[in-house]
Amino acid sequence: MSIKPLPYPALHASHSGIWICGTDGISRAIGKGEAIGAVAETPHILLNAPLLGQRLGYPDLSGLDLLELFAFIYPARFVVPTPAGMAKTLGLNVPEQEADVAAFCRAAAAALMEQMEARNWKEREGAWSSAQALYRLRWPWASEVAQKLEKPAQGERWLFSKLEEWEEQPPRPAPKSITLSKQDTLATLSTLTGEGAEDRQGQKSYAAAVAGIFNPRRIKGAPNMLLAEAGTGIGKTLGYLAPASLWSAEAGGAVWISTFTKALQRQLDRETRRIYPDEESFRKKVVVRKGRENYLCLLNLEDALQGGFAGRAAILAHLVARWAAFTKDGDMIGGDLPGWLTTLFRRNGSTALTDRRGECVYAGCPHYRKCFIEKSTRASQQADLVIANHALVMVNAARGREQQNRPTRIIFDEGHHLFDAADSMFAARLSGQEAIEIRRWVIGPESKSRGRRRGLAARLADVASYDDEGGRAIESARHAAEALPTDGWLQRLSEGEEFGPVEALLAEVRTVVFARDESQSADAGYGLETELTEVEGPMIDAVATAAQAMDALLKPLVRLGQRIEHLIEEGPDWMDAQARARMEGALSSLGWRCDTLSGWLSLLSRIGGPADPDFVDWLMIDRFEGREYDIGICRHWLDPTIPVTEVVTKPAHGVMITSATLKGGGEWETARARSGAVHLDHPAQEFEVKSPFNYAEQAKVIIVTDVKRGDMAGLAGAYAQLIEASDGGTLGLFTAIRRLRTVYARIADRMAQSGLPIYAQHVDPIDTGTLVDIFRDDPKASLLGTDALRDGVDVPGDSLRLVVMESVPWPRPNILHRARRLAGGGTAYDDRIIRARLAQAFGRIIRRSDDHGHFVILSSAFPSRLLSAFPVGTPVERMPLEFALREVREASSFNLKRHAERGFTLSRASSLRSRSEGAA
Repeated sequence: MSIKPLPYPALHASHSGIWICGTDGISRAIGKGEAIGAVAETPHILLNAPLLGQRLGYPDLSGLDLLELFAFIYPARFVVPTPAGMAKTLGLNVPEQEADVAAFCRAAAAALMEQMEARNWKEREGAWSSAQALYRLRWPWASEVAQKLEKPAQGERWLFSKLEEWEEQPPRPAPKSITLSKQDTLATLSTLTGEGAEDRQGQKSYAAAVAGIFNPRRIKGAPNMLLAEAGTGIGKTLGYLAPASLWSAEAGGAVWISTFTKALQRQLDRETRRIYPDEESFRKKVVVRKGRENYLCLLNLEDALQGGFAGRAAILAHLVARWAAFTKDGDMIGGDLPGWLTTLFRRNGSTALTDRRGECVYAGCPHYRKCFIEKSTRASQQADLVIANHALVMVNAARGREQQNRPTRIIFDEGHHLFDAADSMFAARLSGQEAIEIRRWVIGPESKSRGRRRGLAARLADVASYDDEGGRAIESARHAAEALPTDGWLQRLSEGEEFGPVEALLAEVRTVVFARDESQSADAGYGLETELTEVEGPMIDAVATAAQAMDALLKPLVRLGQRIEHLIEEGPDWMDAQARARMEGALSSLGWRCDTLSGWLSLLSRIGGPADPDFVDWLMIDRFEGREYDIGICRHWLDPTIPVTEVVTKPAHGVMITSATLKGGGEWETARARSGAVHLDHPAQEFEVKSPFNYAEQAKVIIVTDVKRGDMAGLAGAYAQLIEASDGGTLGLFTAIRRLRTVYARIADRMAQSGLPIYAQHVDPIDTGTLVDIFRDDPKASLLGTDALRDGVDVPGDSLRLVVMESVPWPRPNILHRARRLAGGGTAYDDRIIRARLAQAFGRIIRRSDDHGHFVILSSAFPSRLLSAFPVGTPVERMPLEFALREVREASSFNLKRHAERGFTLSRASSLRSRSEGAA
């Protein structure tokens, strides 16, 4: 049966042209001016309006966006936001040419509308009520959607009544002390890999080594610790899941598996289904944990739905509400909310739907029993495997959260990122942006802006009314917080009209930084920094006054915390279970702010005195494209693994830190230093297993010798030619966003004319995760990006066959790096960092046994001493660009021939792989 198209024209724009398909079904090419005029006059069907608007040079482009309609109909499902991705999901023919896309958009819209009339439409519940609300908000699709939905005979059981409540459970008993045998570990591994799986001796050895961390520890403060480097292709995920799941089942304890990237969290979520194939058992045994800021706050959502949001932000809130009714866990960042949804609304309002400011009222919230964050926290207390991230593990340990369920067995995957995660977690930053957040948390709203923000007095009104001393502490804190920066502080500083002691300090910081800057970055618009040394009278005076103001705020907050503790212990008549939980939550939030203020006071007390050898302090002005957005003082640990070892590693019984590049292409010394193992009284065990891949046959490193440094035209030309030679499938890595944007601007049109789609991080209005999904889905696509794409990106097969780096990834020569370089051996320290980055980037090329690819570095000055970053046996050759193009072109032809012999085309192979991954 044919599907009748909707009575709307459709528009498609790319770097190669613009096409419009009228209601008569005829497509034609048009110019930018005509296209902008047409969409301004008549609603058009579009696919990803922000992206099309960027290509048209018309950022206000709006219309009937297919992705918004998809999010309404399939709220917790993902689709690759391209014509090909939409076609595969809807079972339509993929448009073969750009000129066919506009007509395809009309067909896709009709197909989506037909889905709402299907009997097996699983997401029907709540759709009618949501459509009515969206109609009142003038959502472009509302009138068409309303025609397809019948009013339910009975009132719909909608979001806040539909969500399940969590239940309190007794504390989990301590795990039994057991020793895993090698035989049982390998038997569990065999079960997980399944019958007929490839016999990997490396994976078996790895699993047996991991089992050792679960043995009873012998000395308090001396965990069984393993550093394990497992090359790509070993199968380390199942290698550590086997002993982890076995120990959890036999000992009755929980194993925390910590990652750095959300991509690995998703992979682990899939892999653990092998252990618990039953869905109900899986939901109980495996829990994904993230920070509070990742989850939808139901109270914030309710406020948005009841008028807290307006315009496009209100439409987003209703689409998020549709998603919330069907989501697995309420995770808005990397969960089952499509990453592209918030970018369709230019992220307008999305951050206000999460608890980013730590303003949760806990049991005081009417949705507390249904809260996604609380569900996740409580589920993890009974789970066997908790999939978390480095930051959450550290923050829970540092702030004393969840002491009864503190993890005692921890596996840090992507362990090469542990140092950086610790560096961020244990740093102190006294800045205008940080200070104004504390002011808002204490005082509450000071303007007529709408929202749910409340101050201490509103959140703890019952404490103030019952306990006089607590009430006085709240009032004292509110008064003291007025010394912190308020709205418009940056403008006042630039005009020399700072207000209050903290703004006066920040003004001194700004003056000193501009006076001492020798980086030549001021005119270029980059951020500025200078060492916190040799400070003079005006700065010393400003520091003293600011410290007094912060101390005046800290004291009443500490006193308030003591009063809340007293109330919890006393248990007055009015304090029921919900009030107690709210008090405990307020106490935790207070502790966070007190720790921050204490850190600031410690930082200020050092100014003007002798330097602390354990820390690096500096003054900074953060800027973006010449615009200042923050000013402050920073303090970082010289070695951030010291606090990690004290608060995370030593209290644990067993810890493994693992990665495919743990040694960073060097020796174990690097792994010991960047994991914190050097700070343990007893040495960690070390295990290494090489990748099974034949790098001599599957990969090659090419160092191009004739692209001059600083020649942007030559650099862009090299990228364009290499992408064309490889027929797409290229990941381009840059060390600077400005160079990435310049290259993209120069080659985008050329790539489009060649039929090779190209996308770019920091250019396209698409989140990074979705960009990788698009890249993975289309073997002819290429992707340009920076550090976020250097590792953690898993694109096996034909979609990635060439990695191009524009230069050696030298560390940024800032004050913090200079201090660590001096303490870490100078050039040798730099080399360890660069080798690690090269090893991570090279690891993108070969992800499975039948992958082939080239790794090209456009730097004739590439030092030979860094070649050890690549796996042993990998061929490395220096050559002019002309010869490199020839090699890449021949490899591309070989791959095409290889797939033709196997009966596949590149696109067909990608399509099959995409479907199989979706089924998994």
